[in-house]
Amino acid sequence: MEAGPRSLVRLLRPRSVAVVGISPEPGSIGANALKNLTDIGFAGDIFLVSRTNRSIGDRDCFASIDELPENIDAAVLAVPRQATADAVKACVRRKIGAAVVFAAGFAEMDEAGRIEQSKLAELARDGGMALCGPNCIGLVNLPGKVALTFEPLAPPVAGKGRAIGVVTQSGAMCSTLRLALLAKDLNLSCVVSTGNEAQLTTEDFLDYLVNDASTRVIVLFMEQVREPRRFLALAARARARSKPIVLMHPGRSARAQSSARTHTGAMTDNHAIMAALLRREAIVLVETLDELIDSAEILARFATPPAKGAAIMTNSGAFKGYALDFAETLGLDLPPLSAPSVEAIKKILPPFAAVENPVDVTAMSIRDASILGRTAAHLLADPAMGSLVVSVVAGAPRFAMDKAKSIIDGIADLQKPVAVATMGDETPLPQEFAAALREKGLAFFRSPDRALRAMANATWHGHAAAAAQRCAPEIVPDSHAPLPAGALAEYQGKAFLRSIGISVPAGELARDGEEACALARRIGYPVALKAQAAALTHKSDAGGVVLGIADAAALTRAWKAVAANVRGARPDVPLDGMLVEQMAAPGLELVVGAHRDPAWGPYLTVGLGGVWIEALADLRVFAADLDRDGIVEELRKLKGAALLYGHRGAAAVDLDAIAGCVLRLGALVRADARIAEIEINPLAVYPNGVLALDVLMRVDETARQG
Repeated sequence: MEAGPRSLVRLLRPRSVAVVGISPEPGSIGANALKNLTDIGFAGDIFLVSRTNRSIGDRDCFASIDELPENIDAAVLAVPRQATADAVKACVRRKIGAAVVFAAGFAEMDEAGRIEQSKLAELARDGGMALCGPNCIGLVNLPGKVALTFEPLAPPVAGKGRAIGVVTQSGAMCSTLRLALLAKDLNLSCVVSTGNEAQLTTEDFLDYLVNDASTRVIVLFMEQVREPRRFLALAARARARSKPIVLMHPGRSARAQSSARTHTGAMTDNHAIMAALLRREAIVLVETLDELIDSAEILARFATPPAKGAAIMTNSGAFKGYALDFAETLGLDLPPLSAPSVEAIKKILPPFAAVENPVDVTAMSIRDASILGRTAAHLLADPAMGSLVVSVVAGAPRFAMDKAKSIIDGIADLQKPVAVATMGDETPLPQEFAAALREKGLAFFRSPDRALRAMANATWHGHAAAAAQRCAPEIVPDSHAPLPAGALAEYQGKAFLRSIGISVPAGELARDGEEACALARRIGYPVALKAQAAALTHKSDAGGVVLGIADAAALTRAWKAVAANVRGARPDVPLDGMLVEQMAAPGLELVVGAHRDPAWGPYLTVGLGGVWIEALADLRVFAADLDRDGIVEELRKLKGAALLYGHRGAAAVDLDAIAGCVLRLGALVRADARIAEIEINPLAVYPNGVLALDVLMRVDETARQG
C-alpha cells in the first residue's frame, strides 16, 4: 500500500505526535524536537518514547513504540541509524501515519547504505506510512503550529506578504532559507527538509503546497528532480493557480553532479533539458542563493508579477549609467517615460536634470527629500512601467530616514512591485529604515544589484506565465511514411520529412551505378551521391559522400569510389544503396532537432551549423510545444543570430520557414511516442524557404503512446 495524500496531511498537519528516542539532556535531538513542538504552540497530543526515562519534565514516557496508542498521526525518530529500521517497523505495527527520520549514513554514504535505505522505504510503503528522510532535519508548518525538527527554532512571528512554502533536499539550505526569509519579515507556510527522499520526494511536498491555500509562493532547492514528468505537471498546476515557483538546482558542472551524489544520494539528470522545460512552465531558475531569496521576496510581497519593464530612480548619476548596462545584461526592459510623466517630473526636479529612465533626482534630494517620493509617484503612475526600483545613497541616519519616509509617502498603494536598495554595502543604517519600508510592504535590499536582479526575475516570470498560455498548434498530418524500428537511413528519414511537409532535395535511392545515372538524368546535374545504411550515421567519415558530380562519367567513378571506401572503412555494414540527390544551393546552415529524453520527455534544439554549434556551443534547447513566436524568440537568442538577419550584406533568411519546420518537428515528437530523435543537420535556410540536407532519425517501436 502506497502512502497517499492522507498520509502526507497526517505528517504536515498532525493531531498527535510521538517523539521517539527522547532524552532529558538539553540540546539533544529528541529534547529539541519536544521543545520546538511546545514552543510553536502545537495543540495536539504529544507522546514520548524513551528506553531509559519514565518521565521527562511533567510528561510520562513510554518504554517502546509498541506501547504507544494506535493511529498516532506522526512520529519523530530521534534514534541512531542502526535502530532506524526497527523503529520504522514498530511504527507500522502501531499504525502511525507518518515518520520523520533524522539519522544519516544511508544512500549518501555508499551502496550498502543505499540498500539499507531502500529497505526502509519498502517497510514504510508496505505499511502505508509516509516517511520523510532519512538524513533530513525535518519540517515546520507555521500556520498549523507544527514543528517536527531538531533544529532550534525561534518563536514564530507573523511577517508581511503572501506566505512562502520552502522545500529543500538539503538540511543546511532548509535552515538557511527559513532564517533568511524570516529576517526579511516575510510569511512562511511549510518549510521542509526532505533529505535522501527514501520514500517521500520533493514532488510529494510540492503537490501539497500547490494545493495548500495558505501557500502563495514556492521556493525549492533541489539537487535532483526525481520524477520529472510529475514535476512538470505540478509546475503547470502551480502556474495555473498563480503560484510562482523559484528554484535553485545546482548541477550544471560535472563536479557539482558528483557532489550531489555524495550529498543526498542523488543520481544526476540533464540540466539543460530540465532548465528549458521548467522555464516553459514559468519557473524562475536562479543561480545563486541571494537570487533565490530575493526573487521569492519580490514575488511574495506583490500578488501580480510585473508584465512590463521597470522604472529606475536614483540619486546618483553614476549609478544611472551602471543601471543601464546591468539591466541590459539581465534582460530587464527599461521603457521610455511617457510624455505626461516627463512633464510632471520636470516640474519636480531642477532644470539641469535629465528626465529619462533611469531618473537621477540629483543631489537636490539632500536638501529636499520629498523629491524622491513625488518622483516615485509619477513613475508608478506611468502606464509604460510595470515596476519601480529605487537605488539611493542613504547618507547619514537622519537623512536616511527622511529618504525612507519620502519614498513611503509617495507610494499611495502597491499596485506595482517596488524594490528599494541602498548603495554603500554595509554602511550603517538606522534600524528603523528597513523596518519602515517593509512595514509598508516594500522589498528592501542592501545591494542595488540584488534588487535589479530580483525584479528582472519577477518580470521574466510575469512574461513567461503569459507565454505559457500559448501553445503550438497540432499540425501533424494524418498519415506519413512507414517507420521501421531503430535508426533510419538518410533516404528513409528524408522520405518521412517529405511526408510531413518539410522540404528535402529532389532525389531517390539507387541500387547500382546504372540506376544512379538514370536518376541523375531525370533530376539534373550536378548531383550528390551518398552511401545509405541505417548503421552508417557518419557517412563522410567512411568516405561515403561525393558532392558536385557534374556528369554520368563522374557519377560512375564516384559510385565505385564510394563503394570501395565504405567497404574499407565499414566492412560490417551492408549498403541499402546510394542516394542520388540534386545539389542544393549554398545557404546558411542550421541544426534543428526533436528529441525525447527518457525522463523529461520531448524537447527541441536549434543551433547554427558548422563550427558555430561546436566551437561556440551555440545551441538553444526548448520545449516541444513552443509556438511560432516562441521559436523565433529562441532563434534570436543564438550567439550568431546576426547571421539570420543578413550579416555583412547577405540577405536575411526566412525565419518563418525555419519556425514552421521546427513547429512540425515539435508537433510530431509530442504526438508520436515512437519518435526518439530527429536531427536535421544541416538545414539550409534561404531568403525564401528551407531545405533539409541530411537527417538522423531513430524510432522506438516499444514506446507507449500518450
